[in-house]
Amino acid sequence: MSALRNWATPLTTASFLVMGVTGILMFFHLDSGLNSFLHEWGGWLMVLGVVAHLLLNWRPFTTYLKRPMARVIMGGGVILLALSFWPASGDGGHPAQMVMQAMARSDVATVIALSGHELQAGLDTLGAAGMTAEGTTTIAELTGRSRDQQKQVIDLLFAP
Repeated sequence: MSALRNWATPLTTASFLVMGVTGILMFFHLDSGLNSFLHEWGGWLMVLGVVAHLLLNWRPFTTYLKRPMARVIMGGGVILLALSFWPASGDGGHPAQMVMQAMARSDVATVIALSGHELQAGLDTLGAAGMTAEGTTTIAELTGRSRDQQKQVIDLLFAP
């Protein structure tokens, strides 16, 4: 347990700092570079640190469960987490997510047309990035359904 004690609290503190700062930047749409990546992967480190910290402090933690205010706060967290799985709109999800899903189902020619470019210019742009496609190829087929690659295709085609 002493080895755990050496890194659990520092890891929890450091990952909280990373998660807090990157989360605030993302909230205000000021994130850049690796902020989003760091926020997502830093979350795993925070989970590891918090679990270790909780194991080290299990006895004091259980005393919090006897306090009404602690129960309300922790119960509220559980309820908020459960509600976060509810669709954001009545028709099945966040609008940006629905647009990205529609783009993935669309053929390359349609997406290029939406970008305001000529078909051949769009195909040339994709080709220069190492992606071979025809107008009838769907974005999902082109990217192997990888969301990161789909974002890359959208970035390429919609660049000014």
